[in-house]
Amino acid sequence: MWGRILKLVVALAVAAAPAGAATAVAGAATKRPSHHRPSVRPHAFASCGQLVSYARRELHITKGRPEPQVTAFGVGGPPRVGPVDTAVGGTAAPTAAQGTPSGSSSPSYSTTNTQEPGVDEPDLVKTDGSTIFALEGNSVRAVDVASGTPKLVGSLSLTDAAGTGTTGNGLLLRGTKLVVIASQYQYPGPLPLAATSVYFDNSRTTLIEIDISNPAAMKVTRTMSVAGSFVDARQNGGSARFVISSSPQALAVPAAARSASGWIPTRKFHSFLTKRRYTVPVASCRRVLRPVVFSGLGMVTILTVDLDRGLYAADSVAVMADPRIVYGSQDSLYLATDKWIDPGTPTQQIPSGESTVIDRFDVTDPDQTVYGGSGVVPGFVLNQFSLSENNGYLRVASTSRPIWWDGGTNAPTVQSQSFVTVLSLGPGRALTPIGQVSGLGRGENIYSVRFVADEGYVTTFRQVDPLYTVDLSRPAAPRVTGSLEIEGYSSYLQPVGDGLLLGIGRDVGNGAEPMGSRLDLFDVSDPHAPKLAATTSLGLDSSTVASYDYHAVLFWQATGLVVLPLQVYGYGNGVVTPPSAKTSTATPVAPAGFNGAIGFHVSPSALTEVGKLEQDAVNGSPPSIDRAVVVGKRLFTVSFAGVMASSLSTFARQSFLAFPQPPSQPSPCYGGASAGAGSAAGAAPAIVCPVPVAAAR
Repeated sequence: MWGRILKLVVALAVAAAPAGAATAVAGAATKRPSHHRPSVRPHAFASCGQLVSYARRELHITKGRPEPQVTAFGVGGPPRVGPVDTAVGGTAAPTAAQGTPSGSSSPSYSTTNTQEPGVDEPDLVKTDGSTIFALEGNSVRAVDVASGTPKLVGSLSLTDAAGTGTTGNGLLLRGTKLVVIASQYQYPGPLPLAATSVYFDNSRTTLIEIDISNPAAMKVTRTMSVAGSFVDARQNGGSARFVISSSPQALAVPAAARSASGWIPTRKFHSFLTKRRYTVPVASCRRVLRPVVFSGLGMVTILTVDLDRGLYAADSVAVMADPRIVYGSQDSLYLATDKWIDPGTPTQQIPSGESTVIDRFDVTDPDQTVYGGSGVVPGFVLNQFSLSENNGYLRVASTSRPIWWDGGTNAPTVQSQSFVTVLSLGPGRALTPIGQVSGLGRGENIYSVRFVADEGYVTTFRQVDPLYTVDLSRPAAPRVTGSLEIEGYSSYLQPVGDGLLLGIGRDVGNGAEPMGSRLDLFDVSDPHAPKLAATTSLGLDSSTVASYDYHAVLFWQATGLVVLPLQVYGYGNGVVTPPSAKTSTATPVAPAGFNGAIGFHVSPSALTEVGKLEQDAVNGSPPSIDRAVVVGKRLFTVSFAGVMASSLSTFARQSFLAFPQPPSQPSPCYGGASAGAGSAAGAAPAIVCPVPVAAAR
C-alpha cells in the first residue's frame, strides 16, 4: 500500500569533529565531502552598467521565466540607504523575556510556535500577556484579556493605513510597537512580453508600524513599502529582518531594461509623525549581490529594522536571484539558492549533480547584517526546516532532484537520494562540508524535516520505508544506527518534550487513500531503537491546518498540552476507519461534522484527549479557529468571528467576544471536479462548498 514513512535522522552531540571511519547501514552511505570546491561567494556588481548588461543578457536566455516554487519561510537582513526620520529619538525600553512577566520565573502566557527558540516569527496573533492583538483580514483587533474575560478595546483598519486592497500577512510585537506586514496587489494589465511567458508579480509589501502604548487608541506612526511579495521575517530581540521577493519592472516594460531602475525595486517611506516621505532604490548597484551561478532575474530585498527606534532606522540589501529558502537562527541568516533550470526542460534532460548554494549572513549586530560565508550542498533543499545551525555547525537535509519533478513516466533514470550534510562555520567566509550521510530514501523526495538541538528528523515519500536514525555525534563520520517502519505519514514534526516528537499528518486506508488527519507520538529517546509510542485518528474526513501551518500548533509545555484547529466534514457519517495491519480494531468516527479546536495531553506513552471546543456560529456555521493562546489559567481561541475564553484544564466555555462583522456576501466557494461522473470533457467545473455538517445543525 501507498504511504508516507517517516525517516528519522538523529544527529547527536554535534560538537568536536574527530576523524573516524564511516559506516554504511541500510543502504545509506557516509562520507567526508571534498573541501576542494570552487569559490561560491556571491559577487557584488562593480557598477550599474555591469548590472544592466548582466540582467539583459540573462533575460534574453531565460525570457524571465522562474523555476517552479514551493512555499518557503524565511528571514533576512543588511546596508542602509536613504534619509531618516528623526522626529522621535531614543530607544524604547526592552521588554521582559517573551511569555514571562517581569519578575516572574515561569511563563504565564504562550507565544508563537517558532522553529528556533529565541527567534520570533510573524503570526496572525500576538500577545503581551494582557492584550491579544489579532490580524483578521484588513483589520487589527486589540482584545483585553487581563481580567480573563475578553473585551474588544480597539480596532485599526489597514486600508486607512496603507490604501485600498491591503491584506495583512502577519504581526511582530516589540514593547509598545506592533509591526503589521501587509500586501497589496494590482493587476498590471497586458504585458508587452506576454508571448515569451514572462513572469511578473505586481505585488507590494508594506510594513506598518503601530503605536500600541494605549491599545484603545492604536495609531499608525510610520510605513515602509517595497515592490514585491512578502516571503517571511524573523525577529532577534529588537532587530527584525524582512525578506521581500520582487519581479523587476523590466520584465513588464521593455524600455526599463536599459537602466538600473528597471531591475532594482524602490523603497517608499512615510512618517505620520513628521509627514516626511521619500522614495529610494532598495540598494545601490554596488550593494546588489548575485550568486556565482545564475539563479533567476528576481530581486530579493532584505530589510533590517531596529524596532526600538522605528522603521526609519532600516538597513537594506538586495540579491539578484529567485531563492526559495531563507532560514534564521539566533546568530545567522541563511539564503539557499538553486541554479536556474528552465521549467520546460524534460525531466530526463535535466542535468544530474545539481547543488544548492547557501549564503550565510551574520545577524549578531542588531544594526546591520554582514555577509559571513558561503557553501554548497548536493541537490535541492525543501524548506526552512531543512537547515539548522547548532554549536558552530550548519546541518542541511537535501534531495538530489527538485521537489517539483513529476516522478511519473518522464522520471529520470537515475534514482533520487537524500543527504544530511554537516558544514563547519569556520573562518575565511566559507561553510566547509565536513561530514555527510547519503543514500537515504532512494527513489524518494524529502517530505519534512525537523532538527532539535543535536537531533534531526527527515521524512521521505515512498510505498514502504524504514525510519532511519543517524548518529552525527562525529560530524566527519556520521552513521546509521537504527530503523523503524510505520504507516501513514507526518507532514509536520513538533517537539513535545525530551525524547518525544509529535507527527501531524494523514491516515491512509487499505488502498492508500487519505482517511483523515492523525497524530503519531514517537519515542526517540534511544536512537538505536526509535518506537511509535502512541497514535490517534482525528476522524474520517478530518483535516487540520496545523499539518502545513505550524504557527497554528500550540504546545503548552507546563501541562503537556497540544491544541490544534480541527475540521471534520462528516461526509462519512457512521463509517469507521478500517483496521490497519498494526491494529486489530476499527476506529469510530464522530457522526456529525465539527469545526473548532481539539486538545491532547502528551505523556511519554499516550495521547489523551482533553476536549474539543467550537465558537459561536456565524451565518449558521461555527468559524474555523485560527490560533489558540494561553494566558494564565485560560485558553483563548481566536477566529475571524471573535475570541472565546475556555478553561485550560477542561476546555469548558467561559465567555465569548464577537467581533463586528461586515454584511454577509455570497461565497463562490471554489471550482472542483465535475458534479456528474458523465460530465462532458471540457465542461466548467462544478462549484464545491465543503461546509461542515455542523453548519446544518
